[in-house]
Parts: sequence; C-alpha cells; structure tokens
Amino acid sequence: MKANSIKNIFKLILKSKTQHNSLQQPTKTLMSKLLFTTFLLGIPTLAWAMTGNANKVDFTDTTFAMIALFVFILAYSMVIAEEFLHMRKSKPVMLAAGIIWVLVGMAYLAQGDTSTPSAILKHNLLEFAELLLFLLAAMTYINTMEERRIFEKLRSKLVSSGFSLRTIFWLTGLLAFIMSPIADNLTTALVMAAVVIAVGANNHKFVSVACVNIVVAANAGGAFSPFGDITTLMVWQKGIVEFTQFFDLIIPSLVNWLIPALLMSLVISKSKPDAMTETVNIKQGGIVIIFLFLGTIATAVSFHNFLHLPPAVGMMTGLAVLKIFSYFIRRDDISKSAMQINGPEKARSILQEEPFDIFEQLRRAEWDTLMFFYGVILCVGGLGALGYMTLVSEYLYVDLGATWANISVGVISAIVDNIPVMFAVLTMSPDMSLGQWLLVTLTAGVGGSLLSIGSAAGVALMGQARGVYTFFSHLKWAWAIALGYIASIWVHLWINADLM
Repeated sequence: MKANSIKNIFKLILKSKTQHNSLQQPTKTLMSKLLFTTFLLGIPTLAWAMTGNANKVDFTDTTFAMIALFVFILAYSMVIAEEFLHMRKSKPVMLAAGIIWVLVGMAYLAQGDTSTPSAILKHNLLEFAELLLFLLAAMTYINTMEERRIFEKLRSKLVSSGFSLRTIFWLTGLLAFIMSPIADNLTTALVMAAVVIAVGANNHKFVSVACVNIVVAANAGGAFSPFGDITTLMVWQKGIVEFTQFFDLIIPSLVNWLIPALLMSLVISKSKPDAMTETVNIKQGGIVIIFLFLGTIATAVSFHNFLHLPPAVGMMTGLAVLKIFSYFIRRDDISKSAMQINGPEKARSILQEEPFDIFEQLRRAEWDTLMFFYGVILCVGGLGALGYMTLVSEYLYVDLGATWANISVGVISAIVDNIPVMFAVLTMSPDMSLGQWLLVTLTAGVGGSLLSIGSAAGVALMGQARGVYTFFSHLKWAWAIALGYIASIWVHLWINADLM
C-alpha cells in the first residue's frame, strides 16, 4: 500500500456524512467515523495557532506522519489504561513527545526545511511554560490551604451540622458549584466527597448518588471561570474569551447541575443521621492565606486585562507574596518549638509538628499532571505540524457547522479527557463568534460529567469512595446528566443569542 493511501481513507471517512441517504448504512462506517473523530479530537496541539498560513505543510501522506500518529495513539491508550497498568500517565506521553518530534524533524528535513520545526517547538514550550507556572502557583496555594486545615474545617462544620441527608446532598452540591470556580474542581470534589462519606457512613445509596451530584456540580461550576478548569484557563490565556465574558455561562452551568440534582434528590432520604462531634482548628495564618489567594487571582486578572501580560506572571507574583508570608509563619513555629517541654500544653502540641515549610507545599504539586501536560502539548504540537488538524477541522467546523461541532466536543470529552480535546479546538482555531467559543468552553467543561471517567473529579472520587461510587453507579444517572447537558446548551443558545 502506498503511503498516501491512509490520507485517502481519512478523506473518504470525512466525506461519508454526505453519503448516508439510506438508513441501512453499515454500522462499521459509523463506528469508523466515531473512532476517527474521537482519536483526532483527542490530539491536543497549539502549533498551527502560530505557524501562519505560509508554514502549513501537509505531511499526512508520509510514513513519518503515520508512525507519529500510531505512536500518539499507543501512548494515549496507555494513559487511558493507567488504572490497570499502574503506570503514571505522564510517562508514555513524554516518551511519545520525543519520538514524534524526531519524526517531525525528519519530515521537514526531507523537504530541506531546518528552521520551521524549531520555531513550532519553541512556541509549544512557551505555551507549556505559561501553563506550568500558572498551575504551579495555584496548586501551591491549594496545598497550603489544605495544610492549614481550611478545607478540613469546612468538612468538620458540615459533618457536625446534624442536617438531614437530603440537605447534605444539596449543600455539598451547592458548595461544589460555588467553590470550583475559585479552587479547582478536583480539590472541591474531594473535600465535598469526604463530607458525604463521613455523614453517609454505611448508607451506600446516599454516598453513591451524592458523589454523582458533586462531580456534576464541580464540573459545572468550573465551566464559567478561568480558574475552575484547565480548559477554561487555556481559552482565557489564549485571549479568545475575556475574564468577565466567562460569566455569561453562569446560568447555563447552573442549569447543567440543577436538572440532574433535582432528579437525583428524589431518591435521597430526609432522615437525619447522628451528628458527629468533631472540632478542627485552622492553623496560624490560614485565614490570611485565603485572602492572599484571592488577591493573587485579582493580580493575575489585572496583569492579563490591563497590562496585557501573561496571567502566569501575576500568579507567580502572588506566589512570591505567599512565600514571604510563610517565612513569618515558619519563624513563629520555630520560636514556639524552642519553648521548654514543660511549658504550656499548647507548646507541647506544637513540638510534635515540623515548622511550616512552603517548599514542602511546592513539592506536593501534581507533578505527574504537569508533566502530562508537557507530553500532550508536545505530542500534538508535532502532530499538528504534520497537518492532521486540518482534516478534522474541515470535517467538524466546515461540514457539521460550529454549533454541532461544539456539542460533539462535549460528548467526546466524556470519553477522551477534555484537556486534549480543548487543545485540539484551539489548534484548529476555527473562525467562530464569541457565543460559539463560550459554547465549546461550556460543553468541554461539563461534557465530562456524562461518564465517571470523563473528568478528573469523577476519577478521583472513584478512588475515594471505592466500591461505592463506581463507573456503573454513575452511568445509572447518565440519562439525567444528559438532560442537564442538553438543557444547558439550549439555555446558552437562548440567553446568549446575541453573542452567537
């Protein structure tokens, strides 16, 4: 078979949508289209966003491109199978990134071009550096607030409240929706799940349904804020949607959560479990750190909106303030630790803990996740440089149209992680209105709620409530979540019609 045959096959698949006049179209053809779209939408890249029309060369008919695509699919398959292989997801994609860029370099070298690959790769690295620094600062703040027992205090308040199970169901969902736009949806989901597990005890039905509710609420809440999800952060950092424009998604996001929540609440008992007596004290400086975090967010927004500087610079400035503040906390801890053992009872308890160390919180950042982003961006930066995104872009945003393409993105996000899906859309850089960009931001953010494996929050809760909240317990409510998904899209198209 000639090398360009695969390209012809791809084109036939892309054109097949116009050739289905009969309802007897073979199932294999439909499955081929679905698998093809899923894999290529799962290819994140930022390469074409900066290469310019003059540098867009199509290498998809070469052996280099076919091998590169195979390497990426193999690596991403290992990411999907992480739970079974027990191999961190960053490992296969980082290796694949190196192999793919060797192939990209060889493809361009065969054409006598030695400068374009380097330019594309450097831009990819710059994009990753901005994302890395932004997330590193945010993760350090979240870890510090966790170490200062901010989230533990919130959990203890709810556990000790004596509310009914249905009230806890609504409160944890509401708090997940409110917290995730500020903190990330993963941390929010874990904190709220700890509450329902503690309150629900052996009531597996309550814990299972409440976890589904938390996942949906956390993902919906993260969809209308640049800080709520990686996908919204990417769209904001690219300058496509301004900070305040994300708030046009508040009502659609609320609808996305409320509809399945109302349906699920009908099976939750109104009985009151025994209140648990639990006292948690916030450590020194915890409240101040909350305000420092809010100030850091304001700084990042100001850097981006008013100074037209990367938000990551604002976040790192805020991290510097936290590090200076941590100096005084650590100095005070060391001073108290120097007290004699026969001193006050408070001093004795302090002696049992190490002095606060901000670099320990820095080390606790999700480095596997951060390195996964590196691998994904470079993997698909290379695939974009080879021309694969052009094929998908023509099919989705030319043949299907922007609205149906963006709705499909959300459905695919339930199967393929929404981060590579959004990278793919940003790479295609389709000519869309603000309303359409908000639509794809919404669908990519909330589409992962359709399945438990579709979002980081769902995957984390399957581990936290192992055996209770499972893939199939979530799937049981997929119909209700789908109703919320459809309704949120309809509401967005209605109330934001002037932006479409």
